[in-house]
Amino acid sequence: MDFDMPSEDDPRRVAVRTWLEEHPEPSGRALAEAGYVAPHWPEPWGLDADPIHQLVVDDELRRAGLSRPSNPIGIGWAGPTILHAGSQEQRDRYLFGLLSGEDIWCQLFSEPGAGSDLASLTTRAERDGDEWVVNGQKVWTSLAQHARYGILIARTNAASLEVGVGKQQGISYFVCPMDTPGIEIRPIIEMTGAHMFNEVFLTDVRLPGEMLVGQVDQGWALAKVTLANERVSLSSGGALWGMGPSAGDLLDLVRKDGGVEDPLLRQRLAALHVEAEILRLIRLRTVTAQIKGEPPGPEASIRKALADEHGQHVMALAKDLAGAGGMLTADDMWGYGYLFAPALTIGGGTSEVQRNIIAERSLGLPKDLGTD
Repeated sequence: MDFDMPSEDDPRRVAVRTWLEEHPEPSGRALAEAGYVAPHWPEPWGLDADPIHQLVVDDELRRAGLSRPSNPIGIGWAGPTILHAGSQEQRDRYLFGLLSGEDIWCQLFSEPGAGSDLASLTTRAERDGDEWVVNGQKVWTSLAQHARYGILIARTNAASLEVGVGKQQGISYFVCPMDTPGIEIRPIIEMTGAHMFNEVFLTDVRLPGEMLVGQVDQGWALAKVTLANERVSLSSGGALWGMGPSAGDLLDLVRKDGGVEDPLLRQRLAALHVEAEILRLIRLRTVTAQIKGEPPGPEASIRKALADEHGQHVMALAKDLAGAGGMLTADDMWGYGYLFAPALTIGGGTSEVQRNIIAERSLGLPKDLGTD
């Protein structure tokens, strides 16, 4: 880390506080139009804020007790990709509704036969005049039952699946309105009893040509932009992919209850604190690199790999600390988190995938045999 936070009278702080005084209970739309939902985005959707300015905005919103709109896939993944490669018309059409939380988004990437090896996807999009006709199946689609739009990748060049051609070359990236005829959403009920994930079936779904993002057959590069943002989003905040309680919350509860005497539990609590500090410092290291204008390193995959296992450690220790009482309920966040935690090392790229990325791109190790 190599930076200091601005003083209390810094003009950037004063600007945020003045705005909050004028808007004491801002709507999601007001926060979006002020640039406070994603301050690092370019104007008019953000403030073109550098990392320090972003931290100032975060700090002031936290002090005011305000939360940004909840739209994790839209704000964290779809939005940055549309900013990166979308047309001006697409940016104007989608970004403010996405930032304000008025339009929920989902991600139509994974398939029953293409999860960790996403480039093997078989969902097809075939051109028919000015439209694309999409057929296929997606799975593990979070929030599909609530979403107005989805980001969809589909194969637009069937020949790319042939040996030696390069299966990543024939994929295109689309915006898919989720109320389009031919889309069927089936819930996947988790062992938590909740319904976050879905199967999505696409049968002769017609998408207008303007729903294509970027160039035909060049969608894999955009999918990688989305996945990079996904891994950052899933490795921040609370222990459940940025949501829910954190290690600090658990440690605070233990302190409030008078601590523990069991040496093994004390050692596990200490290890949990160390993990949380490592993740915090990796995040600050990323911020420092951005401030210096240095290119991002392997931090996204490292944070994702560490944060997922850390989340499982947090929830497992919480369950153990609860003793027999921990077996009686799953209707609070800790009980829910314990049941949900096995998904952490699978969703958004498995731990094995993250370690392969780190090995190949950071350590220079050879790729697995049989991969492109």
